[in-house]
Amino acid sequence: MVKEEPPSTSKDFQELQRRVSLLIAAVQSNSKVVAFMKSPVGQYLDRHPFLTLTLLVFAAVSAVPVGCFLLLVVLTSLAAFLGVILLEGLVISVGSLSLLCVLCGLGFVSLIMSGTIIVSYMVVSSLVNYWFSPRLWTQHNSSGDC
Repeated sequence: MVKEEPPSTSKDFQELQRRVSLLIAAVQSNSKVVAFMKSPVGQYLDRHPFLTLTLLVFAAVSAVPVGCFLLLVVLTSLAAFLGVILLEGLVISVGSLSLLCVLCGLGFVSLIMSGTIIVSYMVVSSLVNYWFSPRLWTQHNSSGDC
């Protein structure tokens, strides 16, 4: 009870083999591949197919971990960049609020100092006017001191 494969499978396989052959021929005729194969490294790898296959498998297998690492680096850099922006924004906000509080405090201190200076000026001015008023001089001079 073994089922036979339909005849179209062999035709599909032949078509696949033809396409792979065309692909290999296209790669081998590429000018960069020809130049690489004429180089000493290309000739060495052509003489050592096991090493070539090992390097190819290593490159294919290591693509996923390297890609994950690069993704981690990019995401970490992005997070650090956003963190710096957020931290800088926080520092600027705290600094701005601190400056506002200091300036409000200085304004209040300036108001108190101005009030104190004006009151002191008025008191001293009144005392000086009272002590050295012309009325007292005229009373003092009319009493006959001179």
